[in-house]
Amino acid sequence: MIAHSIFFYTFAFVAIVAAIMVTVSKNTVHSVFFLILDFISVSCLFIMIGAEFLGMMMLIVYVGAVAVLFLFVVMMLDINYIKLREGFLQYLPFGVLLGIVLIVELGIAFFTETFSEMSLVEYAQMPEITITENTKLLGFVLYTKYFYLFQISGIILLVAMIGSITLTLRQREISKKQIISDQNNADASKAIIKKKIKLREGI
Repeated sequence: MIAHSIFFYTFAFVAIVAAIMVTVSKNTVHSVFFLILDFISVSCLFIMIGAEFLGMMMLIVYVGAVAVLFLFVVMMLDINYIKLREGFLQYLPFGVLLGIVLIVELGIAFFTETFSEMSLVEYAQMPEITITENTKLLGFVLYTKYFYLFQISGIILLVAMIGSITLTLRQREISKKQIISDQNNADASKAIIKKKIKLREGI
């Protein structure tokens, strides 16, 4: 119980500090690194409360794909930091207003009767209802009750992918195409022609 509490509050503290450093850091590459650290901390919190599927998906999708994509884009772009600072000062009042609204909403949520009667660690231990893993339950519901909807969504994504490829495909008659059958049927003896060239003479 004590170890669970220590890990929970440690990951929560790291997640909060990393989220603050994402917005405070002057270097955008450092901001992306802090964002990756924030995602990892939040995924660890999901795993601790029993939602291992969400934790693994956050590690695979957000850390492995989205954050790395952000990092490559930020490193390749030539960002003008002076304009960014001007935009920061311009939208600072709006950001402060949103921050105040968010703090008020969190205060309302955490100071209600359901949250005030229990600590954060006790609330994190509540989802342990069944022995079956979260991933098995989600897969069982997805492939039984919502099987047809899952297949229809897959077909829609497939049609969208084929449509995007068709719209962006351009036929170029000038470019040479690779014909695999001609390459396989080619005679190796006729592929290279040897010619004897006399000294100081061209072909």
